[in-house]
Amino acid sequence: MGSFAFLTDGVWLRALARDAFGKDFWGFLAAAIGFGVLCWWWKGAGVTLEALRSDVEMLLKVLPRIVLALSIAALIWVMLPRDRISGLVGQEAGLAGLIIATMAGALTPGGPSSAYALLAVLGTSGADRGAMIAYITAWATLGLQRVLVWDVPFMGAEFAMLRVLVSLPLPILAGLIARRLPFEMILRDIVPMTVKGRGE
Repeated sequence: MGSFAFLTDGVWLRALARDAFGKDFWGFLAAAIGFGVLCWWWKGAGVTLEALRSDVEMLLKVLPRIVLALSIAALIWVMLPRDRISGLVGQEAGLAGLIIATMAGALTPGGPSSAYALLAVLGTSGADRGAMIAYITAWATLGLQRVLVWDVPFMGAEFAMLRVLVSLPLPILAGLIARRLPFEMILRDIVPMTVKGRGE
């Protein structure tokens, strides 16, 4: 199967099942069942079934967009020139370094395993604390994946554009504040985990 041989890897499949069906999943499942029972008891079977039907319709509408958004995000993650970015976000880069870090954070796909792995690479490659703060703030507030997967499908394009515009200055302001704080940043000696070039 070539590049897709990992699909038959038992260790990878067990790790995937553990991550997908971990404590968070069972907690959300229990909450969903609990609220379903409460809705059935309080509002009746008709309202509960209508709510479930609406959920299924929303899932069918959102699922194709999620697949495309995750595909785009994965390709962006592979194409990001991480070694070059780290050389552009040092203390001497000034405001340009904060802007570059903000763009990198907004384009970084995936969850914390992707973002913090790249953040650790930036930190150990000479990025200053302002750029690191700008990067992780941009990832949390401006993430392209979140915009495509959650903002646009659930809230609409107008809301997504408004939220992004309002949030644009936040990473740079956070980076500037971080540079002014009177303390020394000490990073833990951690090597980011990667999986055979998949960046996750």
